Amino acid sequence: MSQGDTEPASQRGTGTRAAATADRTHDTRGRGAVVAALMLSMALAALDSTIVSTAVPQIVGDLGGFSVFSWLFSGYLLAVTVSLPVYGKLSDTFGRKPVLIVGAAVFLLGSLLCALAWNMAALIAFRVVQGLGGGALQGTVQTLAADLYPLEERPRIQARLSTVWAVSAVAGPAVGGLLAAYADWRWIFLVNLPVGSLALWLIVRHLHEPQRAKTAPRARVDWAGALAVFACGGVLLTALVQGGVAWPWWSAPSLALFGTGLALVAVVVLVERRAAEPIIPGWVWRRRTIAAVNLALGALGLLMVAPAVFLPTYAQSVLGLGPVAAGFVLSVWTLSWPVSAALSQHVYRRIGFRDTAMLGIGTATLILAAFPLLPYPGEAWQPTLLMLLLGAALGLFQLPLIIGVQSTVGWAERGTTTASVLFCRQTGQTLGATLFGAIANGVLAARLGGAGDLDTVARGLDSGAAAETTRRAIADAVHAVYLGAAGAAALAFLVLLLLAPRRFPVRTEDPA
Repeated sequence: MSQGDTEPASQRGTGTRAAATADRTHDTRGRGAVVAALMLSMALAALDSTIVSTAVPQIVGDLGGFSVFSWLFSGYLLAVTVSLPVYGKLSDTFGRKPVLIVGAAVFLLGSLLCALAWNMAALIAFRVVQGLGGGALQGTVQTLAADLYPLEERPRIQARLSTVWAVSAVAGPAVGGLLAAYADWRWIFLVNLPVGSLALWLIVRHLHEPQRAKTAPRARVDWAGALAVFACGGVLLTALVQGGVAWPWWSAPSLALFGTGLALVAVVVLVERRAAEPIIPGWVWRRRTIAAVNLALGALGLLMVAPAVFLPTYAQSVLGLGPVAAGFVLSVWTLSWPVSAALSQHVYRRIGFRDTAMLGIGTATLILAAFPLLPYPGEAWQPTLLMLLLGAALGLFQLPLIIGVQSTVGWAERGTTTASVLFCRQTGQTLGATLFGAIANGVLAARLGGAGDLDTVARGLDSGAAAETTRRAIADAVHAVYLGAAGAAALAFLVLLLLAPRRFPVRTEDPA
């Protein structure tokens, strides 16, 4: 690690070292079981984001509700996003273990209820329950990963979690399709129960909170702030998710939601200023390092939407690939991302967290900007290669920032800090889906001389001159989206350059 990114470890007495040595074997075994539980929990949260997608036809055929099925995804996303800062603060107040246990229990309850759903409205409501548990899983798992390992070992656990997320992202649609085709769609939710129960047992049995978490005075929980954050985030994210889809942007429902959301922002600010221990404390944005990482990872969430949402349509409609091959073109970035993340420690130990992240996002900017330069219609290996390189660049960008920002705070602030980072990334993804959807549909309307969204136009392709015109319009729309993603990456680069300190103020490791 470069000198500016760390401080000398404090000297410990001989007795302290002897006690640490005596406990090391027991701690290592216990830590291994906890890590297994974290990986299982991460797999649950990651799978649930993708496993439902391929079973939608079977779910709609059984329960009906085709007009609102998109809320199976939106409801889960909203619940995860708005609950992240609340769980982060609770984990700093009460400790990680009770928050993770409650989150896992809520997630499993939601999974069971989803399997028992009798109509689409009930299934959507129970998906929201799942999301409330998923928010605790995502935030607390990442925080515990930093708690369990000293700074020099954190890349190892983070690389494992990244690998779990990548494998789950690729395997989720396939597993969902197999269960829906050969069993029943309800098994998509029932399979969570044994996996989650095992993770829950490992947490209860092997996770022991540091002594400071048990003896620290308990602060009053800012329940008014939590409620205000839930309401504000829910209303604004609903406006972003449904605007331009369920109703026009300038319609009464859209304006009403945005107006209510802005009013609730004022309520959140007022409540949090008066709270003794606010859910979203002001120091999250007053500290340069945390604020810069929040904004940079918000931009990451924004740019990730471009390949994740639009590349499969491009691969099928423009390149003429089948669904499986199109999925492979997208999935290759989940192969290079964790590998690059695991290797990033060799870079940031030399040049620091900020410069490593800038190297990654600067490279990502060039890769995204190169996508519109691909020949038309091109070969499948061309976007596949770009996606492989993009995954490597983003692995070099994201992990150093997460490890770096977690290392600038102590145990009592780490949950809130981690939650704020994840919240900004999730919010960026929601904004990206809205923004890039509008860009793609606008380009299509300009090229084809009428209104229509990307999915509808892509499904309506046929042979002949009209189809060729449509394919070119889809290619232009996706190119415009990738240019927008390149702009988001460039924005992240500028944020790190102008706001982040060159050397993160890393704290001395706590021997507990």
